[in-house]
Amino acid sequence: FDKDSKGMMIGEGIGMVVLKRLADAERDGDRIYAVVKGVGTSSDGKFKSIYAPRSGGQAKALRRAYADADIDRLSIGLLEAHGTGTAAGDSAEFDGLKEVFTEDTLAKSGYPDFQHIALGSIKSQIGHTKAAAGIAGLIKTALSLHHKILPPSINIDHPSKKLGIKKTPFYLNT
Repeated sequence: FDKDSKGMMIGEGIGMVVLKRLADAERDGDRIYAVVKGVGTSSDGKFKSIYAPRSGGQAKALRRAYADADIDRLSIGLLEAHGTGTAAGDSAEFDGLKEVFTEDTLAKSGYPDFQHIALGSIKSQIGHTKAAAGIAGLIKTALSLHHKILPPSINIDHPSKKLGIKKTPFYLNT
């Protein structure tokens, strides 16, 4: 999300988590790092190419996940973004986030109008681990919840002005 982003840095990785029904994990005395309350998926649909991101598809997946979880999306304090470091990817992702997180009047939500959700991406620390990128973000988020911290993203010196982040619910947690 930096103004000088010049593309993604490829990394290598593998990650694994154990998923259990909450009742089973509690019964077994397991250490619980996080609870997955909702899931949302979508397709970016027909566009320029198969890998060309579209904000509308990303917004649809977010809406579905928050509806499935039955939580107020504005009540969260940390959002782990995909954040590839590419101009097209970051812009499309951020536009989708803005669409979802600003579609209702913020005044009626009872939350501050601007910049109350820390936005970050694990890719700033480890690069884009391709097939392991999603699980890396999940592990980072689960550990953040468990330890009650907002981990910083690195290599963001000047947020891209194209994002208009100061007029959104997000701030880049550096």
